[in-house]
Amino acid sequence: MGQVASLPARRTGSHHVFLFAFLSLCALLIVGAQVAVAAADPGFEKWKKEFRQQALKEGITPETFDRAFKGIDSPDQWVLDKASFQPEFKAPVWQYFDNRVTKYAVQRGKAKKKELKPWLDKIEKQSGVNPNILLAIWSMESSFGAILDNKTVMRSVIRSLATLAYADPKRKKFGTSQLLAALQILQSGKIDESNLTGSWAGAMGHTQFIPTSYQAYAVDMDGDGKKDIWNSVPDALATAANLLKKNGWVSGQTWGYEVTIPDRKLPAGKLKISEWEKLGVKRVRGKEFPRPNDVAELKLPAGRKGPAFLMLKNFFVIKRYNNSDRYAAAVGILADQIGGAPPLSKDWKRPFTKLDRDEVIELQTKLKEKGFYDGEIDGKAGGGTRKAILKFEESVGVDLQGFPSKEVLELIRKN
Repeated sequence: MGQVASLPARRTGSHHVFLFAFLSLCALLIVGAQVAVAAADPGFEKWKKEFRQQALKEGITPETFDRAFKGIDSPDQWVLDKASFQPEFKAPVWQYFDNRVTKYAVQRGKAKKKELKPWLDKIEKQSGVNPNILLAIWSMESSFGAILDNKTVMRSVIRSLATLAYADPKRKKFGTSQLLAALQILQSGKIDESNLTGSWAGAMGHTQFIPTSYQAYAVDMDGDGKKDIWNSVPDALATAANLLKKNGWVSGQTWGYEVTIPDRKLPAGKLKISEWEKLGVKRVRGKEFPRPNDVAELKLPAGRKGPAFLMLKNFFVIKRYNNSDRYAAAVGILADQIGGAPPLSKDWKRPFTKLDRDEVIELQTKLKEKGFYDGEIDGKAGGGTRKAILKFEESVGVDLQGFPSKEVLELIRKN
């Protein structure tokens, strides 16, 4: 005992430091193991085992399933956040079209049209679909493929759909059916699992097809034995054309006409163009309607104060791609301008002076530099940008409007 009591204090302290460090390391290892177990999500693992049995009954091989799910042991919270996100701003009409029908998109579309002319000619001959429509869809869906390089947006299709099937009651049926289709695509041996990337909802490739739509419409246009909408632009555009063709695209006809309307009530529903003419509906810029017997429906996306259109059958075919009047109209307007048509004769009603894409990028950059904006610098003034503008306006003591305007850009340049 006397020997222990006479140990130098330095050695005793060193021993305690070592013991404390050892116990701390053990504690960290235990916590780390607990975190790892939590990250694995036992509920998801149980669902995965049950779904595996379902997939095997549907003809998916164990090897395919295990290869697809390798390293996937938890749902993707980002996908659930996207699925449940309710935008703070309901996009007004002008914002929707301003973000999609842009000078930049028109210029890119024209450049791609020259670059891909041989392929576009072949696709048009095969499908009857106007190449300008395909270029507009490509722009709308993936910004001519640029989105495919965005690792934040492009996620594992298997994990995204598994997340929806497991953790999103509203989309459980959708997630399950699309996940089975994705496994079938993988099992075909034509597409490697590394290519199975897509949006939070499983939309894939240059033209954003969900797995079941890929199965129904995918085309091997370039003849390499693969229907590769991820890496082959000809395959992707031909696949979009095939969807339109199979849903009734009328070759040689447009999607609709911009028109002027009389200052009185007009009927709802579809009439022959000749009947609309009798009611005072006229094509803009003094142009004639080429086929008076065509049936059309009047659409006023922004009400009577905005542009008006007579929509033909091809407009409704475009809606089979995305069941939205705004989407189909934006595709049609952008396609016309890629083809050389001028902008609409009547612009969207805005309570501010519009910015072009480069100015929106400048605005977003300055908002981010000042700490008001944490979104992407993409030249699209969506809800995140408008929210940041409101914060900036509040900080400098001006009326809160939240518009991506020349006025707010000038203000932020001065501050």
